[in-house]
Amino acid sequence: MAVAEAALEGARKHAGALPGLIERVLAEAGVALAEVEAVVLGDGPGSFTGLRVGAAVAKALVRSRGVTLHAAPSLSAVAWAAGASPDERVLAVANALRGEVYAAEYRFPEGRVEVLQPPAVWLPERLLGEWPVPDVVAGIIPDGLAERLAEWRSDRHPRRVPAVATARALLELAGRRGGVLPITAPAAWEPTYGRPAEAQAKWEREHGQILPDSPGQFR
Repeated sequence: MAVAEAALEGARKHAGALPGLIERVLAEAGVALAEVEAVVLGDGPGSFTGLRVGAAVAKALVRSRGVTLHAAPSLSAVAWAAGASPDERVLAVANALRGEVYAAEYRFPEGRVEVLQPPAVWLPERLLGEWPVPDVVAGIIPDGLAERLAEWRSDRHPRRVPAVATARALLELAGRRGGVLPITAPAAWEPTYGRPAEAQAKWEREHGQILPDSPGQFR
């Protein structure tokens, strides 16, 4: 099976560059767009705009090409990319800004994905104070948190791996039981943002209330 992968660094480039990246990857793999049968998408939590761009392109492919859509938490791909052993507990983290982190914990027994803690937004002090010490911490750890991890309340300190979610990791998860979720109603589906967009968060702060179904609650 041919495998090709491309990455793009930098914010605010993906909307214009993503279609070209898809064409490049298909050309490198020697696959025509008409041969694509399914799309696997990392569905957050993460940047509101970035997730919407990815979801919009995926939905366009579903509608125009009839492909099936599958999604997995982006943090599960981060955890998988850390290369942990099957019995290790992997805490995947990402910067949620505003002094918070996205966090989720996984284990990868033979042939499946075990979710020990689903993705949520955490204040770092609560994460370090309430979360059992994992075997591995994966992800690009926000400034200041890496140093605090060394002070975790235990004699056993987790191994730190600067892993990132990749297309390859998502495809590998698709081959494991529980690794990806089929999206049966793509038109109505939305990514898991983890928190509201900045404009919505500002409105909620100014009006002192949370809008219905707001993803802005943290633990």
